[in-house]
Amino acid sequence: MVRHGQSTGNVIAEHAERDGLETIDIPERDADVPLSDTGRDQAAAVGQWLTENTPDVAIVSPYLRARQTAEIALGDTGVPVLVDERLRDRELGVLDLLTGRGVQARLPHEAARRRRHGKFYYRPPGGESWADVLLRLRALLREVREDHPDGRVVLFAHDATVLMVRYLAENLSEAELMAVAAGTAVANCSVSTWRRAGGMLVPDLFNHVEHLHHEGATPTRQENVNAEPS
Repeated sequence: MVRHGQSTGNVIAEHAERDGLETIDIPERDADVPLSDTGRDQAAAVGQWLTENTPDVAIVSPYLRARQTAEIALGDTGVPVLVDERLRDRELGVLDLLTGRGVQARLPHEAARRRRHGKFYYRPPGGESWADVLLRLRALLREVREDHPDGRVVLFAHDATVLMVRYLAENLSEAELMAVAAGTAVANCSVSTWRRAGGMLVPDLFNHVEHLHHEGATPTRQENVNAEPS
């Protein structure tokens, strides 16, 4: 799995959080947020990494930042690209474009409900819980196993989907997933890999960014463009 490169939304969100603002002023809808110049450099660095790890097929989130990352990274390799909406970013509903401070100030009842239910099961009005995202990813990964039983597959998606695929691939518990999420900010254009061993998926790399250092593309760990990172 590859998280998309740094997006313009990542930059705006980071500045909003840093400056203590309540809202994140991103002009595009979430699906249309593009890569920043740094993000494009990061995607090119992923392309260099893929020259030694060429996939048989790429499955890509329909969101622009993920599609641009895949297009740059894969270049003219001829690797087939499938766009699948089940890899889209987590939908945040009423929390969309609010910083953490904004959620507390404008939707304190939702902040309290999130604390009560926890990140795994909390579903913002009009949005998705992590458990909801897992439902669509379970179906996608089942099809990947059926359609590419002996293949090397790369997924281009988002930080939440990287964490959710790890949960599924490694059969983690809720508590184990929360521990990973609490201790890890999934970096832009990081690579996470699993390999088959004895019919099981065994973790190989997680949140790997060495290729970004080698290619001079600065690793970035900005959260998603919304208050509830996904």
